[in-house]
Amino acid sequence: MPGPKDDRLQRIGVLGCGPIAQAAHFESCTKARNATLHAICDVADDLRERMAATHAPARQYADYDAMLADPDLEAVIIATSDAFHIPAAARALAAGKHVLCEKPLATSIEEAESLRGQDPALTLQIGHMKRYDPGLQAAKAFIDGPMGQMVALKAWYCDSTHRYPMTDAVQPLIVTSAQAKKPSENPKADLDRYYMLAHGSHLVDTARYFAGPIAQVSARLLNRAGIRSWFVDVEFENGTLGHLDLTVAVRMDWYEGFQIYGENGSILGKTYNPWYYKSSEVDIFHEEDGTTRRVLGADGHFYRRQVEGFAEAVLTGRPTGGATLEDGIASVRAMAAIAQSAREGRPVRLDQAEGPI
Repeated sequence: MPGPKDDRLQRIGVLGCGPIAQAAHFESCTKARNATLHAICDVADDLRERMAATHAPARQYADYDAMLADPDLEAVIIATSDAFHIPAAARALAAGKHVLCEKPLATSIEEAESLRGQDPALTLQIGHMKRYDPGLQAAKAFIDGPMGQMVALKAWYCDSTHRYPMTDAVQPLIVTSAQAKKPSENPKADLDRYYMLAHGSHLVDTARYFAGPIAQVSARLLNRAGIRSWFVDVEFENGTLGHLDLTVAVRMDWYEGFQIYGENGSILGKTYNPWYYKSSEVDIFHEEDGTTRRVLGADGHFYRRQVEGFAEAVLTGRPTGGATLEDGIASVRAMAAIAQSAREGRPVRLDQAEGPI
């Protein structure tokens, strides 16, 4: 059962009543200790009304501008299709609302960078929720502390052909509507782009979370037997060597994790399908005393933890480790560089990346 609520709750509105809102954000707002589901908004009347009956927000809106005009609303979670992220975020910020925007921030570098110059008093956080995985947080604490200099990082994100039977068993029944607003172009028309945006954004942000900014990538893409596999050699700005493996979809169980070599120790992490809400199993080897340690990570509801971190950052004015606007832009730029490198068969510096993802 959720714990007691704080006295001061961040009043959040969720834009979009689609799959990610149903599976993650509605529940996270209602369970978060320092937030409340103040409003939901969707143009699909049947879907919105069903979600309102299920999750009991204080208010519901069919019109986004009407929700933004609500003086009691303090923050917005943007849970729409990728193509709507930037315009929805810009409108919320212009209305003086704090924003937690689902990843990826944008579908192009130019789009992502257009959000710069907003009111610095407003919090804009990107929904890279893996930063709130207790296992990853334990790894980050070791990296920033006793590990010393990082030498190399390997990370992999391999979606599985069996993911849907597995996730259907643990997710709520996802409700759809014929009235739902859809992008003008089918996002799945270009699967290379779709998979990179949907899955590559997680992999890139995890790598950056651990090793810092990426300077250059050299990528190869193989599409064989219905499997797309990106192998990416990475040079980080701090000199760390990296390798990223994005494969969709492997003929095996979900396979995601990372391995890090450092001056005073090493880290090996196994990450589970996110809908299991299970903290990553992260083994941290300390060279000093020859021991391996693993955080229990009993609270693996990282979507709820993300909402709590977002609300705390807004309410206190102190960052809580969430992905910032600049992190979101850097993630989009890295994905564009990977796509360009695979397309052109050469290394691409991130500051010179151009063209589509």
